[in-house]
Amino acid sequence: MKKYTLGIAVLIFASGIAWAQGEYKQKFEQLGTMIPTPNSYRTGSGSPGHEYWQQQADYNIEVTLDDQNQSITGSETITYTNNSPDPLGYLWVQLDQNVRDEQSDKYTTSTSRVRDKLPAKALQAISRDYNYDGGYNIQKVTTTEGNELKYTINKTMMRVELPKPLKTGDSYSFEIDWSYKINDRMLVSGRSGYELFPEDGNYVYTIAQWFPRMAVYDDVNGWQNKQFLGNGEFALPFGDYQVEITVPSDHVVAATGSLNNPKEVLTKEEYDRFQQSKKADSPVIIVTEEEAIRKENNPQYTSTKTWNFSAKNVRDFAFATSRKFIWDAQAVQIGESQPLAMSYYPKEGNPLWEKHSTEAVVKTLETYSKYTIDYPYPVAISVHAASIGMEYPMICFNFGRPEKDGSYSDQVKYGMIGVIIHEVGHNFFPMIINSDERQWTWMDEGLNSFMQYRTEVEQYENFPHKRGPATSIVPYMSGDKSYIRPIMTNSEQIIQFGNNAYGKPAAALNILRETVMGPELFDYAFKEYARRWAFKHPTPADFFRTMEDASAVDLDWFWRGWFYTTDHVDLGIDEVKWYRVKQAEENVERKLSDKKQKLASSESSQQSDHSDSFEGGFQEFTVVPTGSQYYGEFLDRVDDQALEREYSGKNFYEITFTNNGGLVSPIILEFTYKDGTKEIEKIPAEIWRMNESQAKKVFVKEKEVINITLDPNAETADTDVKNNIFPKREVKSRFEQFKDCLLY
Repeated sequence: MKKYTLGIAVLIFASGIAWAQGEYKQKFEQLGTMIPTPNSYRTGSGSPGHEYWQQQADYNIEVTLDDQNQSITGSETITYTNNSPDPLGYLWVQLDQNVRDEQSDKYTTSTSRVRDKLPAKALQAISRDYNYDGGYNIQKVTTTEGNELKYTINKTMMRVELPKPLKTGDSYSFEIDWSYKINDRMLVSGRSGYELFPEDGNYVYTIAQWFPRMAVYDDVNGWQNKQFLGNGEFALPFGDYQVEITVPSDHVVAATGSLNNPKEVLTKEEYDRFQQSKKADSPVIIVTEEEAIRKENNPQYTSTKTWNFSAKNVRDFAFATSRKFIWDAQAVQIGESQPLAMSYYPKEGNPLWEKHSTEAVVKTLETYSKYTIDYPYPVAISVHAASIGMEYPMICFNFGRPEKDGSYSDQVKYGMIGVIIHEVGHNFFPMIINSDERQWTWMDEGLNSFMQYRTEVEQYENFPHKRGPATSIVPYMSGDKSYIRPIMTNSEQIIQFGNNAYGKPAAALNILRETVMGPELFDYAFKEYARRWAFKHPTPADFFRTMEDASAVDLDWFWRGWFYTTDHVDLGIDEVKWYRVKQAEENVERKLSDKKQKLASSESSQQSDHSDSFEGGFQEFTVVPTGSQYYGEFLDRVDDQALEREYSGKNFYEITFTNNGGLVSPIILEFTYKDGTKEIEKIPAEIWRMNESQAKKVFVKEKEVINITLDPNAETADTDVKNNIFPKREVKSRFEQFKDCLLY
């Protein structure tokens, strides 16, 4: 047996080695200049400043949908209020439908290649052989008096020049008339469009990005007028809407906002059921399947009805319309209000949609309101549309369709429930907490995917989660770094969009909640972020700062590693040394016992090297009298002999940890003792602050340890678990261990 003398000087020397070798990458430095300097608009605490401002855009729109030639014709009056300190000589309007123009940058800059075998549909996508003329036809841009305004269209953006600069506090109204052909979503895809049902010849229209919309002007970027290329979604100001939608008289319309004329557009039976649903605690069928089928079989094209909707303080407006729609609704208690949870779906969605859609809307509103703010709008709508999941204020379009005989698998059911939770959840991120989707996809998709996971966990038993658990992101983070981008990457430069913008932020926030901060601190700070930035325009820095400000947890290392790098978590147990205090020879019996144990250990260690197991037995170290240099002036003295007796017989385990992936992480250890009991210890990530590559720590245990496991419950997204076990043995990969928990 070797003898070891442990001293403070030795520990200080060891901790300084890495500094001397220049191994540090400053993972614990503050973000500093990586995020904007606080100012009077956005404070260092992450809250809006005392001079925070934002613009307002109000709309009065009349639109007609032609069900025979699948087109939209509309006229709008926009009233724009300048709350900024800057006079504005022109306004920028988004023309998102122009992304479907054949010369759109979306198509001209997309890459493609030919392979040995190319599916015909892929060939069609490369050649753009759709016989579809997309984009807006802008018919006029005028003052409310009818005078022409000068405007310039630059692809998906239109600059409208004002007769004179719009001063702070002033408003300006102008008019735009436009039309466009609705795209076949099942052919050319898209967030908006129509689906034709060949068996009965009818359509379901899900209409979005359908009117010219104001761009955001803010204190961060000025005008957010980046071109729409397809991935980066939308940055929009809040405003009030009055919208009249004219459709065939047998259509049912679902839309953002409140229906103002239900008696005019509904039959008496439908109206009575609609009123009943406002007090119901389970779904009430307003338009039945039988009624929808009768309309399908006797379509009305020439007669029309106009549905009138209004919405306050929303950032956008979308609608869906079809004669095929079944419609159900129920009230849900959220705080002191009772919004209506509603679903619209063709018969092709049943029985799945009637059974699960509105229920999922209710559960989503309940869970998100718990963690953010009470849902403030009067309705939340789920519309069934094949092969899509897309969100707008108060309304979303969701996939999940049974077989023709009505049967469906668990995968279809849970896929549908998952997408409804996700898209309804987008009401909170970014429809209310209104981040810039054109720039930072993760701020809406990532935060929303995290909250989707919380809803699945709390509202459904044994839900097969797609995103959220730490294990779900392991295959991505352990992949080829040339195909990975940091989370803090513009939407159009992301390679693996789903993993980067949805999966990784969701897993990161789950780890932050469960492992780094703990649920109590995290939930308070997350709710504070939602409260501060509801109906405002937050940036990443506002989120980062608020989470720290409301929790007193320094998280700069976490944001830096998880959001600004492509590092991954791969911690390992490099070495374990087992020590005991050298015993005083108090009696012969004890002396003989120690000699036998030492002899057995010595014989065992002569046969093989046991540096990777406990078979070599413990090593001894000597406790020596404390020298005066350790006390300084007036420090209390310790009883050296009493301390030696107190720790006599206890087990000291010196563990050397390595950080192989570069991403610093808390250390979670499970100790298994000789008597079969187990204990978990959690060490904050700050253990790596002096040496980001290696850390040593001594654990004092009463009982003898036979096994040590790092990250036993897969909390940290550790990509390689082969080095997480001591004594070392073969183990399955983390993905193999937990793949049954993942759905799709």
